[in-house]
Formats: sequence, C-alpha cells, structure tokens
Amino acid sequence: MTGFHDPADDPVSAQPAPRPRTHRGPQMYGAVLGHPIGHSKSPAMHSAAYARLGLPYVYTALDTEASGLAALFARVRAERNWFGLSVTMPLKTAVLPLLDALEPVAAALRAVNTVVVDREDPNRQRLVGHNTDVTGIVNALRFAGIGERPTAAVLGGGGTAVSAVAALQRLGAPAADIFVRGSGSAAPATDAGSAVGLSCRLRPWTETAAALADYDVVISTLPPRAADPLADSLPPSSLRGRLLLDVAYDPWPSALAAAWELRGGTIVPGIEMLLYQGVEQVRLFTAGSAHSTPDVINVMCDAIGVPRR
Repeated sequence: MTGFHDPADDPVSAQPAPRPRTHRGPQMYGAVLGHPIGHSKSPAMHSAAYARLGLPYVYTALDTEASGLAALFARVRAERNWFGLSVTMPLKTAVLPLLDALEPVAAALRAVNTVVVDREDPNRQRLVGHNTDVTGIVNALRFAGIGERPTAAVLGGGGTAVSAVAALQRLGAPAADIFVRGSGSAAPATDAGSAVGLSCRLRPWTETAAALADYDVVISTLPPRAADPLADSLPPSSLRGRLLLDVAYDPWPSALAAAWELRGGTIVPGIEMLLYQGVEQVRLFTAGSAHSTPDVINVMCDAIGVPRR
C-alpha cells in the first residue's frame, strides 16, 4: 500500500461566514470517552462549534475504562438520541469489537478516535469508526512549517503512535524510528507502518535522549508527564529547525517541550492537533454542516485558547 489521501488534510478555503442558524428538533448527545478524562478540552471546543451552528447538540466528557465500553455502547444504541463519540486513551483499539463498520483510515490503522452514530436505518443504529487523529497531526505539523521528506521519530507505540506513523507517511517522511521501552508494545505502530507503506525501525528507549537532535520532527505520543525525564537528558546542541509535537497538552508546556524550546527548537502544542482533529469530527458529527467556515473554526479556537487560524 502506497498511502492514502484524506480530503480533510487539505487547507480550509476561505468562505463567507454564515449567520448562526437555529435547528429545531430533539436534543442530541455526544461525549469524549477516556480514562482519565477530566482534563479534556474537547467538550468546550465541540460545544462552541455546535452553538455556532445552532444545533441542539450536548457534548460532555465521560470517564470510561475499557471494561465499561460494552455497556455504554449498548446504551447509545438503545437511547437513539446520540450523534457520536470521541475516543481517547486508552480506548482507541478497545472500541473496535463494538463497532459495525470502519472507514478506510481506521480500518487500515486498526485505531479509532471517532464513532459516528449512523441513524439512516430507523430499525438499527450503526456505529461507524473513524480516525481523525491522522488529520490532526498532519495539519498541526503543516501549520508549523514542516519541510519535505523530514527525518522523523515517534515516542511511544500505542494508539496515537499508530496515527503518528500514518501522518508521517502523508507528510512525505521516508521512514520513522519508534522509541519504546519494550518491543512488544510497538506492534500496533509497526503494523501501521506496513499498512501505509512507511518503513519503521524500533529503537530502545535508552537511546532516546541522545538521538532526538538527529530528527527534523519528533512526535511524542506518550501520556502527560511520561516524557518529562527526557527533558534533563537532551544533548546541549542546538535544536534550531527541529520540530517537536507533544500530543499531551495538559500541563503545558510539558517539561520536554520547555527544554526543546530552550535549545532553540520549535514546539507544536498537542492542543493544535486537538483543534484540527476536532474540526474533522465536527464535520462527521454534523454531516458537513458548514464546519469548515472560518467563524466555526474561530469559535473552536477561542474555546480552547488557540490563536485564530
């Protein structure tokens, strides 16, 4: 497989801003799932978008572990008033057996961060898995000015690392090194490399700090604070021109991001990825209802403290 193109990665074209609309109808529900989930800014971002669109959508955060997924999905099917779910760590692969279908990107990567409730069949609601994390990473790095054919590294091998590998392939990286503590934990990421046609090499975690200055772009997919120990071990050499995307945005800046910037490197906050993948989620949850117009994107930026695009 030589890769795939997702139109959601294309730059958003300027369009006249529509007036806010009021949609009559029953209240619909959505949520972001994960554990822990209290730090998530997704509810603020999504709620701002739906308010701007005039939709009767309520979007919250639900602290959910893998053991509770089956009951929650059964509830979603039974209640028939849900529009979709966002899925974060550690559930991006755990949801797979509970879905009716996967869109091509999610199917290739075997990782889902978005579940759309398809209500076209009045007798049975289908739950369809998507992956918008890839789009989020691609657009965050493009906005930061990533160059052509970047040398690249990924920290961690879990569900978000899968999306990072696919994003690097789309960005033209010739290969990616994946740094993990145990080779077994990187199987999903290396499988993703095979799926999208990107050569991936596993490297031991003990080599991470000394090697990071060798890459044009580093994507940390680790949970909050997990990469902090690397901050004191970075080599003293300049990191000018090197990009670090740390997907963990709370607390921010992370210790690694602060050390990276201190050495002259460019940091890409994980909240930028959250914004771009969220724009695509809104498109999916609303069947394309003016999601890409500047005013909708701007209220999403304002809700999570990101400069307007």
